[in-house]
Amino acid sequence: NDSGYDGAKADLWSCGVILFVLLAGYLPFDDPNLANLYRKISAAEFTCPPWMSFSAKKLITRILDPNPMTRITIPEIFEDEWFKIDHQPPVFYDDDDTSLDDVDAVFQDSEEHHVTEKKEEEPAAMNAFELIAMSKGLDLGNLFDADQSFKRETRFTSKCPPDEIIKKIEEAAKPLGFDVHKKNYKMRLENAKAGRKGNLNIATEVFQVAESLYLIEVRKAKGDTLEFHKFYKKLANSLQGVVWKTEEDIQETEAK
Repeated sequence: NDSGYDGAKADLWSCGVILFVLLAGYLPFDDPNLANLYRKISAAEFTCPPWMSFSAKKLITRILDPNPMTRITIPEIFEDEWFKIDHQPPVFYDDDDTSLDDVDAVFQDSEEHHVTEKKEEEPAAMNAFELIAMSKGLDLGNLFDADQSFKRETRFTSKCPPDEIIKKIEEAAKPLGFDVHKKNYKMRLENAKAGRKGNLNIATEVFQVAESLYLIEVRKAKGDTLEFHKFYKKLANSLQGVVWKTEEDIQETEAK
């Protein structure tokens, strides 16, 4: 509805999903059909694995209550029997030994106190929950795209070193008329020539998903979606030696 929502209660529900995944190893709500997915969430329709204890099931059921008014609260969770098993409250210490010299040092305007940005040695690591969020059933991005028949982003994997991946993308993009801006393992590609919906801007980022395995996200940041897909096809042809398995290849393999 249009009445808004309580952010704290919504965050608590999200924590319930994370807790379920940690204990069960799979998502509580999952369906390739978005309408069915919403129905399951609204009805709190999920199945716990047999190894989950009764007290854990009871707590998760109360956290995943679709009604925020009857959902369990944080103080109530602190009193829950399952939560209190081996629970040790955090201890906070007040540091009264702060020296004024330490405070002054923060504001000293000298070269030795200047901090320079350091280049990241490795791409950002992508955790399991970020990979889960990329799953087809949970990707809501296309709902807000006017071009429903085309996706605004795609991904591929590579076993090449990340610096080589960045270099190859740059070498492939420049002949296509794109200006390349790099920062660590992120890139922004800007087409100087305006298309149907202005200049096509593309954001790319390299993530490490396992040792010697990287996932590269290529996303349209601005411009026409159809032009983005034409660009990606040309880019993919130039990256034959870099691409290990594309998203389309993965889907075709699963279909077989």
